Amino acid sequence: MTAIDDSTVREPDALRADMVRALRDQDAITSEPVAAAFAVVPRHLFAPAAPLGLAYDLHSTVAVKKDEHGLDISVMSAAHLQAVMLEQAGIEPGMKVLEIGSGGYNAALIEELVGSDGVVTTVDIDHDIVDRARLCLDDAGYGQVKTVLADGETGVPDGAPYDRIIVTAAAWDIPPSWISELKDNGRLVVPLTVRGTTRSIAFDRDGKDLISHSYRLARFVPMQGEGAAKEERKAMLRDGVAVQTDDEQVLLNTQALNRALDTPRLEHWSGAAYDLPDELELYLTLNLSSTARLHASKDVVDSGLVDASALLGVPALVSQDSIAYRTRRENQDTGGFESGVVAHGPQAEALAAQYTGLLRCWAKNHRRRGAATIRYLPGPAPSSPLQVTVQKRHGILAVSWH
Repeated sequence: MTAIDDSTVREPDALRADMVRALRDQDAITSEPVAAAFAVVPRHLFAPAAPLGLAYDLHSTVAVKKDEHGLDISVMSAAHLQAVMLEQAGIEPGMKVLEIGSGGYNAALIEELVGSDGVVTTVDIDHDIVDRARLCLDDAGYGQVKTVLADGETGVPDGAPYDRIIVTAAAWDIPPSWISELKDNGRLVVPLTVRGTTRSIAFDRDGKDLISHSYRLARFVPMQGEGAAKEERKAMLRDGVAVQTDDEQVLLNTQALNRALDTPRLEHWSGAAYDLPDELELYLTLNLSSTARLHASKDVVDSGLVDASALLGVPALVSQDSIAYRTRRENQDTGGFESGVVAHGPQAEALAAQYTGLLRCWAKNHRRRGAATIRYLPGPAPSSPLQVTVQKRHGILAVSWH
């Protein structure tokens, strides 16, 4: 028998141990069962073509399949996000778990959490992805995980009901099957996209409805098949500047908004601290009266036309001929940053006032993590008005802040 170089045996183990320590330090892993699962599953075997350093990097995804344009349509998610979602799920030994979106590695982690008395099923719409997941799972010693080729929109009714359903692609809505296939006390963890921003939401079943247990910032490749995102409308205002929305009620007058950018900028400062940006962004996205997302390239930002907050997309308040968006500046008196608004166009003053009012309301009443309660109600909107509602295909989201 040929001797194996001991360093090649230890290297993945050492990288995996370092990954677990770092995930603990960043509070992505907060429980012993999840730590134990990450410590034992050989992540590199689910990314055989990737360098070991990339496979075990906390915040890097590993491309699995690209479309004809070279865009990722399937990736192995970043370890940090996988840990966060598994902690949200609260999986216990003996549970029956459905994963929607297959890669193999996450299913293996779930298998470790449910143990020998549990059942794990992973489903994907893409034959290549299912075949790859099956090979990787078998190679890593997780042959007991069930792999299914199907559109995740319909779930996997043959194995229902499930204690947990975990979705590993960005979903625009929650189809009826995910609720009906969940046990009465079950939990759905789903990266849900709302007005252009995505959060991993852990929903507990509440009768026919779902109510949030927790939510965290998340980024995923979008769902395919019947559950694909509703097409966003995009207005290219000029080279390197665009506004996007999936809300049919929001009007995007490209020429008028483009002209607005050529008007002098109006700045309003709120006096409120700028922090917890992910929580603030969710609040603004759902509370602005006519919300879109403003995107700008680095060249445009460097030119001074648009502030740096638009580099990754920023919630914007738009009207027929004006636009306002969030910015920040250093607070010389207290340190840190102060929230403010930049506005352009004939209605700049009114838009900036509305936007600044929300910044102050957030800072005064909701400046903390987990301040939002998100409820999903299947079917048509209720007759009585709710605080904030977002219409989806199969139901509505009702969001309140406390």
